[in-house]
Amino acid sequence: MPELRQNMATKQWVIISTERARRPEEFVDWSQKPAHESLPAYDPVCPFCMGNEEGPAMETLRLPQDEGPWQVRVVKNKFPALNQDGDRAREFDGVHRSISGVGYHEVVIETPQHNATPALLTDEAMAQTLLAFQMRSVVMSLDDRIEHVIFFKNHGVRAGTSLIHPHSQIIGLPVVPYDVRMRDEEARRYFDDTGGCVYCAMLQDELREMRRVIAENDDFVAFVPYAALSPFHVWILPREHHSSFLMVSPISIHRLASLTREVLRRLYYGLNDPDYNIILRTAPVKAWYADYLHWYVSLVPRVSQSAGFELGSGMYINTALPEASAAFLRKMRNE
Repeated sequence: MPELRQNMATKQWVIISTERARRPEEFVDWSQKPAHESLPAYDPVCPFCMGNEEGPAMETLRLPQDEGPWQVRVVKNKFPALNQDGDRAREFDGVHRSISGVGYHEVVIETPQHNATPALLTDEAMAQTLLAFQMRSVVMSLDDRIEHVIFFKNHGVRAGTSLIHPHSQIIGLPVVPYDVRMRDEEARRYFDDTGGCVYCAMLQDELREMRRVIAENDDFVAFVPYAALSPFHVWILPREHHSSFLMVSPISIHRLASLTREVLRRLYYGLNDPDYNIILRTAPVKAWYADYLHWYVSLVPRVSQSAGFELGSGMYINTALPEASAAFLRKMRNE
């Protein structure tokens, strides 16, 4: 019989469609090889390949920062969603409300190799990308106009990518998005009611049951949430309670890189390098020290599609049992 499950952190309901559930291996498309296998290491027309760099005015960071070839570069988006120049101005006119589109929109080029894929990068390469996230976020957060910083990666066409060279994006916003505010308010409500963090409670529950845990290390745990919205949806939570990714130590960044790489490799070998989105969810700029917030990474493989029901209800139908998704990924090799 189908079951409705609720995520205690977000209060989102999901239908776990047991009668329509598919076996994990049925989500794999083996008809095509991973896209990166047919690509060259260098593409003369790719703006992200080494040697094709834009002028210095576009670059905001490169790692390593000393002399020598770069491993990670951060550049201004050529077609930004927001403009870095100007004041944050608000306008109210009856039911019409607007804010000037000021903010940051930057691209993190994760490797010089055009044909690389994140799952097969080294731990150090992934750690460099996360370090670039943190360093640029600090700069954006010191700007009085910025209220929230979003980190995300689109991998593959179904996930929304337009350039195949491995890259992520950072956007500094002049507002806290409604979805983020709602999640934060639910976390605060739980804290007010219980005196504890809802994410810490969920993590302890997952560690107690171990049915949905995929992998773990000293600092982080990767699991499929009890009320996962879609097949193979993975959360990576820090064991230590912190509201903001900006407060994470270099050692923990390397451990996050290692576990993220392990999960991506399990997806790569188990689901044939599926398209996916990664979102790093962290506290708004003015809530770095909020006791009720807990930063984490969300990884969403695009192996199913949402449609009218999801748009009309805000609920999702998951045709894969979270416990089965986790068991499948646990069995996959990661080396």
